[in-house]
Amino acid sequence: MLRGAVLSALTLAAAVLVAPAAAVASTGAPPTPPPTTAAPPPSSGAVAPMATICDKYCDARDPALATQDRQGVTATAAGNRQLSLHLDDADDMGWGAITNSSTGDELWLDRSFDAGRSWASGSKLGDTKTPSGYPGWRTLMFNDDDWNNNGVGLLRACAQPAGSTAITCTDWRRTTWNSYDRRTAAATALMEDYDNGTGLFGTTGWWNSANALTAIIGNIRASGMGSYTYAIANTYTKNLSAQGGNFTNAYNDDTLWWGLAWVAAYDQTGDSRYLSTARFDADHVHSYWDGTCGGGVWWSSAKTYKNAIPNSLYIQLNAALHNRISGDTTYLQRARAGWAWFRNSGMINGQNLVNDGLTSTCVNNNQPTWTYNQGVPLAALAELYRATGNGSYLDQARTLANASTTSTALNPNGILRDPGEQPGGVGDGPTFKGVYARDLSALNAALSDHPYTAYLKRQADSAYTNDRNGFDQYGLVWSGPFDQSDAARQQSALDLLNATG
Repeated sequence: MLRGAVLSALTLAAAVLVAPAAAVASTGAPPTPPPTTAAPPPSSGAVAPMATICDKYCDARDPALATQDRQGVTATAAGNRQLSLHLDDADDMGWGAITNSSTGDELWLDRSFDAGRSWASGSKLGDTKTPSGYPGWRTLMFNDDDWNNNGVGLLRACAQPAGSTAITCTDWRRTTWNSYDRRTAAATALMEDYDNGTGLFGTTGWWNSANALTAIIGNIRASGMGSYTYAIANTYTKNLSAQGGNFTNAYNDDTLWWGLAWVAAYDQTGDSRYLSTARFDADHVHSYWDGTCGGGVWWSSAKTYKNAIPNSLYIQLNAALHNRISGDTTYLQRARAGWAWFRNSGMINGQNLVNDGLTSTCVNNNQPTWTYNQGVPLAALAELYRATGNGSYLDQARTLANASTTSTALNPNGILRDPGEQPGGVGDGPTFKGVYARDLSALNAALSDHPYTAYLKRQADSAYTNDRNGFDQYGLVWSGPFDQSDAARQQSALDLLNATG
């Protein structure tokens, strides 16, 4: 778990005052140089980090005390110098090492708390230089994470050969702390993008952050790792007054995504304030239901478009609220009415796929069948079934799910892909497939034969094998190759892995 006791000042002093790597013999002759790397003693010129972190142990610990030594990643510097990052998974610490070194080669660690996008300028953790007569050298150990400040980190080793301006660094890596299987590793990589100051996920947008938080909560439930529970209250407190207040804004789908996030938060914590906010959000969006096109809620306060995603979310949220509020009839009535309208709206096409929305004349606009448009109705119908016990809702959901899981347009070579999806894509699209996987999984759990287990596993295995970098960030295209990372891509992958283990 991402927690640890802070060591006392006395312990910190003991951790820093490590024994020298080698002692001068009583004759005064220099020791035999070690064959690989040696731990620098305090007199080696190593500088203190800009801010000492104390988790299980404090920064600047002797690598000789490491419980484990796993070589995480290597790089080749000038003159065939071999640079490596070593990780002590049991203690959540790492150190840098260099072999084939020359006198005066400089070696240090960088530490990042935002997924490797930046690091403390000038920190050069454990900055040290290879002394004369040693073919290899290493830094002291430093913490990967900052438990006391909810910092989720990465490390890399860097070196600058003596007399050169060239700097070589390894790729970023982390320990297996909070990353002990592919689900928890993906959750930890997503939390590297979480901004404790804003309570949102950097590199993505407002409503996407609602989905990212939902994925983190889903991981707590699926994996049992509660290390990131703090993000729930922090996000709520930091953003309750943002936008339109109570997680509303001009776009009803945004409001509904947040409402569902707070239902998930309520399920996880039992804190009634989250359920109250979800009710506020549902009531807010209900005010946008009118008789245009026979019913349905508008996409936004501009009232220019009735479309699939806010209406399917409206059904899901209202049914979910009914299932959590004793004696409710209002939310159930809204959910039932929402599905009756949606089913007959024309947005479900002849292939049982859901197009984006309706034209101004209230007919299917034949715009793309985005994956999340296929997914949300499945979770909505699963919630309606839970509310009513009416098996016809599951039958209708199965029909839709069979269509989307077998569509060759959505599953080229058997791997889910949004219309027009290409490596490097940005904007809202990277969130879509994760929503689909999460909601298909909800339906799969509600069906006694669990018919979509193999499909979900195929997606997860492909993403894990083909669309992941060395520190468990995922790209856009689940069939690969990895293109780039951001919180929306990571949320989608995490939703998928939560569904499959």
